[in-house]
Amino acid sequence: MRVVLAEDLFLLRDGLVRTLREHGCEVIAVDNGPALHRALAEEAPDVAVVDVRLPPTFTDEGLQAALAARKARPGLPVLVLSQYVDQLYAQELLGGGEGAVGYLLKDRVTDTAQFIDAVRRVAAGGTVMDPQVIAKLLSRGDARGTIGGLTARERDVLELMAEGRSNAAIAAALHVSESAVAKHTAGIFTKLGIGASEDDNRRVLAVLAYLRH
Repeated sequence: MRVVLAEDLFLLRDGLVRTLREHGCEVIAVDNGPALHRALAEEAPDVAVVDVRLPPTFTDEGLQAALAARKARPGLPVLVLSQYVDQLYAQELLGGGEGAVGYLLKDRVTDTAQFIDAVRRVAAGGTVMDPQVIAKLLSRGDARGTIGGLTARERDVLELMAEGRSNAAIAAALHVSESAVAKHTAGIFTKLGIGASEDDNRRVLAVLAYLRH
């Protein structure tokens, strides 16, 4: 798997490069926004792992470079790393609705298994959202009361759905049957007014899109 990695902090970048290479990845590492733009345009990566804030602006240059690359190459898998939970970043990343995106806090990358799993899931077209991002979105509630109308178990299922988990994975995490998860999922979509889909990724994106309004 070919990975473009953009991170300006040397120690973190070096650690991520070593981790990715140990798991069989070919890594092109850069440390600033202009270099990231070039790498994404020229290297044809299978996935981009991008710090939101990069030199020279240290604002959202990494995210904007990734979004621009996805416009030029629709569906380009992008896993964004951020130091903080920022709802706006999540909204921008998910705005296109194509999937193959992820948003992780930098604290998560110290868990090698979790980080590599996230990279692989995004590269395969899945959606990975940091649990803290999901918690913040859910905590906002909804002005019309629909989110508040979910049961505690439905909220548990929704959080796991938003992390990109399949029904089988949700069932295992909550120690319930898959049929129970399917029932809760149907209830969630009914209450949120979102048409159900067999495509897990589209389902997750639809739920997140609804929650951020």
